Amino acid sequence: MDILDDLLFRGLLYQVTEENELASRLKSGPITLYIGFDPTADSLHVGSLLPILGLRRFQIAGHRPIPLVGGGTGLIGDPSGKTSERALNPVELINNWTDKIRLQLERFLDFDTKSNPAQMANNYEWLGDVALINFLRDTGKYFSINTMLAKDAVKSRLDTGISFTEFSYMVLQSYDFLKLNEKYNCEMQAGGSDQWGNIVSGIDLIRKVSNKKAYGLTFPLVAKEDGTKFGKTESGTIWLDRDKTSPYQFYQFWINADDGDVIKYIKYFTFLPHAEIMELEEEVRNNPGKREAQRVLAKEVTALVHGPEAQLIAEKISRALFYGNIKELAEDELEEALKDVPSVEVRDQEALNIVDLLLLCGAAPSKRQARQDIRSGAIYINDQCVKDEQTVLPATERLWTKYLVVRRGKKNYFLMKWF
Repeated sequence: MDILDDLLFRGLLYQVTEENELASRLKSGPITLYIGFDPTADSLHVGSLLPILGLRRFQIAGHRPIPLVGGGTGLIGDPSGKTSERALNPVELINNWTDKIRLQLERFLDFDTKSNPAQMANNYEWLGDVALINFLRDTGKYFSINTMLAKDAVKSRLDTGISFTEFSYMVLQSYDFLKLNEKYNCEMQAGGSDQWGNIVSGIDLIRKVSNKKAYGLTFPLVAKEDGTKFGKTESGTIWLDRDKTSPYQFYQFWINADDGDVIKYIKYFTFLPHAEIMELEEEVRNNPGKREAQRVLAKEVTALVHGPEAQLIAEKISRALFYGNIKELAEDELEEALKDVPSVEVRDQEALNIVDLLLLCGAAPSKRQARQDIRSGAIYINDQCVKDEQTVLPATERLWTKYLVVRRGKKNYFLMKWF
């Protein structure tokens, strides 16, 4: 299927310059395109996943992707989507983050294929040694202040204020496109819809400097149906780095997708065939309680980001917690499953009465509430329901001699760890 038709089906084609001309260019042969990723942290997050997979979609379709890490522009800061000035980070920190992000991007693209290998780039290569006077004379002369002020990324900041540093970001990103065009014959830039103004400026710069044709395309910014921010949970941002967001936490983020969002996410973040997606869409309409689409989404995206083995472990942990089979988990799997639940470390090696234990771990605010929960059958210790308030839990009940998993109701977990 034509790449633009696929993007259109998936709801990923938000803005495109001269769509008919671009469609003809893509049909005429492979095109080189790029997307930039500024190092604003030591890891990319799920919000970055959509453009990363955009590059992958184009590579699968036979085109050549360039993931550009903004080692130079990361020192400046993109005003797009921001209401205030970004903090300027030290060069050493940006370099460290750049290296980590390069490694993450390499997991998603094929750099070894002979036909259309991906090409990694870092804009610090040409921005790091730019001579200011030469840059202003040779490049700055092509930019109209009036035009720059009219761009959304700048216009939205005029009331709150914008520094010349961030104001210049559009010029630097446009210069990136020009340099990639000169060095790799890169003809297209893609990105989130908040980058539209910068992309169009780069196209104009290439036309003015080199008299060459270039194209631009944007993907929609991901929004949740309930209005909350995509990629944020109660525990924080969902990162692509497994040390910041474990594969199980990552899996849970997707499996908890709302029915109103799940098909959109499947279209955005998986490579499932169109027919299968439409079948899942029908399943959501007719049998939403089964949550089959959520399971498919979580499986596909977790395997894509963390690999099939991590995905299988995440599924195993999810099933164990859902069906009350935590004893089936290995020690490291239990630790991962309960990483974000309230926990308490205990030194006392004595056996504990169930009422005292509930107070100690925070599962009950008072002895009265603890007794009431026990009598109502709401308390589980290592998945075993405890209904006798006189129960004493000896050390032999601890998993791996050091864990007690306390559950109040269906979903409220607490972890006690002896050491």
